[in-house]
Amino acid sequence: MTILDSSHEEHSAPSPRTPQPASGAPKPPASNAILDRFFHITQRGSTLAREFRGGLVTFFTMAYIVILNPLILGGFSADNAPTDVAGGWLSAAQVGAVTGLTAGVMTILFGLVANLPFGLAAGLGINSFLAVSVIQEVTWAEAMGLVVINGILIVLFGITGARTAIFRAVPKELKAAITVGIGLFIAFIGFVDSGFVKATAGGPPVQLGTGGSITSVPTLVFIVGLLAMGILVARKVQGGLLIGIVATTFLAAVVEAVLKIGPASQTNPGGWHLNTPVLSGQLVSAPDLGLVGQFDLFGAFSRIGGLAATMLVFTLVFTNFFDAMGTMTGLAKSAGVAHKDGTFPRLKSAFIVEGVGAVAGGVTSGSSNTVYIDSAAGIGEGARTGLASVVTGVLFLGSMFLTPLTSVVPLEVAAAALVVVGAMMMAQIREIKFSKFSVALPAFLTIVTMPLSYSIANGIGVGFISWAIIGAASGKAKKIHPLMWVVSAGFLVYFARGPINLLLGA
Repeated sequence: MTILDSSHEEHSAPSPRTPQPASGAPKPPASNAILDRFFHITQRGSTLAREFRGGLVTFFTMAYIVILNPLILGGFSADNAPTDVAGGWLSAAQVGAVTGLTAGVMTILFGLVANLPFGLAAGLGINSFLAVSVIQEVTWAEAMGLVVINGILIVLFGITGARTAIFRAVPKELKAAITVGIGLFIAFIGFVDSGFVKATAGGPPVQLGTGGSITSVPTLVFIVGLLAMGILVARKVQGGLLIGIVATTFLAAVVEAVLKIGPASQTNPGGWHLNTPVLSGQLVSAPDLGLVGQFDLFGAFSRIGGLAATMLVFTLVFTNFFDAMGTMTGLAKSAGVAHKDGTFPRLKSAFIVEGVGAVAGGVTSGSSNTVYIDSAAGIGEGARTGLASVVTGVLFLGSMFLTPLTSVVPLEVAAAALVVVGAMMMAQIREIKFSKFSVALPAFLTIVTMPLSYSIANGIGVGFISWAIIGAASGKAKKIHPLMWVVSAGFLVYFARGPINLLLGA
């Protein structure tokens, strides 16, 4: 069996939304012909320049993970790091190194095999789940062993075609709702990351800024960046998002140099989030890859028992499986490479490589790697092929050595790009027939659950369950694919995993 899934390659009819080269368009230069043929750049209506710009933009909007993942998983000592059940901890420097390594290798592999402009890196949902919950029961090595098992299962689902079959069973309206929900989700992430929207101590769950107004300079920089990027995109300026990111980062650096705002903290709530726009210290440092291979494949089953370990794997698989499926659905539609039924070229290959990313993340102890919704920023810049992913991956490999440079772009600047891209993805709402309430309610629940629960998987689960139940109760049970019922039952178990774990513990 070949991994290239050629049955879904570009020979099939392109989506009406796929930009096509004009008749009589000039052929690419001979020096670029090999790249053009391999990645189908001209066929997808793109250019080398767009692919390189898109790869740069995707990297800049994803680069925060090289800084954030070590903050979630590791620390500089056991005093400030999440410690496991045996008191073990991960070094932040080592986590940062393997984060860049795994993201780079997997994103390049995804670009070469799946030929899609999607970046892969450590998934934020799973790494937080590991750091907060899993290591309370097992060691870090055993937790990463569970991540490897999770990845192996996902790869098997991809190879056997089970993942593709489930993808095809999802109605096109629900796929469109997933895309819209992801757009709303990443826009909400941008608002929260920038401080434009914050939680309240009491009253409404969220509010504008602090006390209902914008009070911090970094949030003001976010607003300026958002408007600048929006204007550039609206005027169809080539490289608009990339220009906006670079220009807003320069503005942030000037503001920091003048006002000395500093990083956000309890004593400085108005500071920069995650990265302070200052270039200081060494520009180049050698990565420490000591965490590679430090996993225990079956240790968790011996420590906490088969049933409890299986429930942890179940949670990892469901989160990984459907987060990635939803993300790829939305990104493929945004890139204009999706067919009318929501599928896209090399669908099976994409699923398999994404599963390999989960395995690789466990093997390197950097957490499961998955497709990032932030890739939509590069797609918004014009990326349409895997060449953009190769560019992003190479930059991730370079980030292992150039951590100071990757930490110059503040989170507020990346957040502005996410909001702009979120607005772009909302266009898919036109494919949902809201005049049919049996379609409207599941689609609406899918869309709003993602941002409100901060989870793509939750939105998909609520959409699956409501679609099946409402459709059957409306007399349309025969039109519901059997796999929709199977997956909906699985989501019911997923949503009830808390009580189930309590019962297993009892």
